Amino acid sequence: MQELHDAPLAPLTTFRLGGPATRLVTATTDAEVIAAVREADDTGTPLLLIGGGSNLVIGDKGFDGTALHIATRGFSLDGTTLELAAGEIWTDAVARTVEAGLAGVECLAGIPGSAGATPIQNVGAYGQEVSATITEVTAYDRRSRETVALSNADCAFSYRHSRFKADPERYVVLRVRFELEDAGGLSAPLRYAETARALGVEAGDRVPLTAARETVLKLRAGKGMVLDSEDHDTWSAGSFFTNPILTDEQFAAFRSRVAERLGDAVEPPAFSAGDGRVKTSAAWLIDKAGFTKGYGTGPARISTKHTLALTNRGEATTEDLLALAREVVAGVHDAFGVTLVNEPVTVGVSL
Repeated sequence: MQELHDAPLAPLTTFRLGGPATRLVTATTDAEVIAAVREADDTGTPLLLIGGGSNLVIGDKGFDGTALHIATRGFSLDGTTLELAAGEIWTDAVARTVEAGLAGVECLAGIPGSAGATPIQNVGAYGQEVSATITEVTAYDRRSRETVALSNADCAFSYRHSRFKADPERYVVLRVRFELEDAGGLSAPLRYAETARALGVEAGDRVPLTAARETVLKLRAGKGMVLDSEDHDTWSAGSFFTNPILTDEQFAAFRSRVAERLGDAVEPPAFSAGDGRVKTSAAWLIDKAGFTKGYGTGPARISTKHTLALTNRGEATTEDLLALAREVVAGVHDAFGVTLVNEPVTVGVSL
C-alpha cells in the first residue's frame, strides 16, 4: 500500500483539476482498501474515495484528509457471470466482455472510470444501464464494519442514482457482479435510436457485438466523450448535468416557456420516465438557452463537440469550472424555469 503526503489529486481526475490531499493512499487489494477505510474511521479522519476520477470535481484547496485511490484489479468470467474488482478500468472490461461474445454492457464502451463507480452512479449510455445486468455488489459497510453483499434490489437503482449515492459515507464498493447474455455473438436489443440509425437497423434489433461497441465508441469520440490526453474536449467529466425529470405539471409549464422563447412550433425533447414524469434533454436546454458548443472565453469552456460537457482547456482552476457551471445553470433556469443538477461529485466545493 503506497502512501504519499501533500499529494496532488488533479492527475487522478479526468478534469485534471483540484488541489492536494493531506495524505494519499493507493490500495491494490480489498484488504488494503478495508484497512485504509478502518484507519480513517478509527481516527476520525475525513476520507475521499477515488477510482478512475472521471466523476469528481475537487476544489482548488484540495482535500484535508486521506484520499484513498482504489487500484484493485480482478476480472473473472464464469460462463455468463462476470465479476470485476472495483479498481478495474471499466472500458477495458467492456472490451473483454465483447471479445468473449457476451452482451449486456457493449453500449457502455468508452465510458471512463472504474468498475466500482458503475453501481454508485448507475452508469448508463446509449440505451443501457448497469442496473440491468448487475446482480450483486460486494461492499465494505462502514457502519457495521463488515463486508456485505447487496443484491440488485438492495442497491435501489434509479436514473443515475443508487443506495450508494444516497448514502455516500456508508459503503465502499469492493467488487461488482454482472449477469451477461450469450446471444451467439450478437448485442442486446438496441434501445437507443441514435445507435440504431448509425448501424442502419431498427430499434430493438440485435447486431454483432463488435459492431455495437465500435459504433458507440465512434459516437462518443465525436462528442469528445472518449479520453484523449491531446484533446481538451475530453478534459471533462463527460456529461456535467443530468437530464431533468419533470412532473407532468412541471413539463407543461416548461413547454409554455419554450413556446414563449422559441415559438409554438418548437417541441422540447420528451421521454416517459414513468409515474407521470417526463425526462427532457439537458443538452437541448443548454443549447437553446444560448450556451452553444465552445461557449466561453476563459480556460474553462463548453466542449466544442458537445454542449453537455464542461471542459478544462489546459490552464483552468476548479473555480473557473464552477463559474461556468453556475452561469449555465442560471441561464437555463432564466430561459426555461428548469434547474439543472450536476452529475459529478463535488469535493470541498458546490454549485
